Amino acid sequence: MDLALLYSGGKDSTLAALFLDSFYDVRLVTGHFGVTDDWKHAEAAADRLGYPFEVVDLDRSVAEAAVERMRDDGYPRNGIQRVHEHALERVAELDVDAVADGTRRDDRVPTISRAQAQSLEDRHGVDYLSPLAGLGRNAVDRLVEERLTVETGPSAQIPKGDYEAELRALLAETEGQDAIGSVFPDHEQSYVRGLRDSA
Repeated sequence: MDLALLYSGGKDSTLAALFLDSFYDVRLVTGHFGVTDDWKHAEAAADRLGYPFEVVDLDRSVAEAAVERMRDDGYPRNGIQRVHEHALERVAELDVDAVADGTRRDDRVPTISRAQAQSLEDRHGVDYLSPLAGLGRNAVDRLVEERLTVETGPSAQIPKGDYEAELRALLAETEGQDAIGSVFPDHEQSYVRGLRDSA
């Protein structure tokens, strides 16, 4: 069975891929608005892990609306949620049996409700999986430590292929560089450098 997993190159989406590849032919997919080429970081991580990789084009107007919402809100949560939902819709349009993401139990954003998952499944004829939905941050971190080599650090400095990089760039383009600090709180990001040696 073919599965497309929304992939950023970070630890959560990578751990989700490891959980799922016993049951599915996993393809890692990164959504791209055409603002930056940060998707290449996700592609490089996928290549190091040995997974097939694909980029799907997302509607730039969704990113623009998300940036406007984030600017008005003064925080990124609602904008990122909208972008994630749009990306899942695009991935569900691929010729796959299932779609997945790396959302965790304690994520505040993005989250997919039961109703949203059922709607996605019904409209696209796919299964939606969130293999980390029962895991909290500590459990994820312990599992990641066992299997992956990960670089962590401030979000602005860590290479990544997630939505945030393009949204930050679009915000800077429309509102100026200073707007990034007023919308995005300081937080840590992760980037997977490879699998740990099992020997």
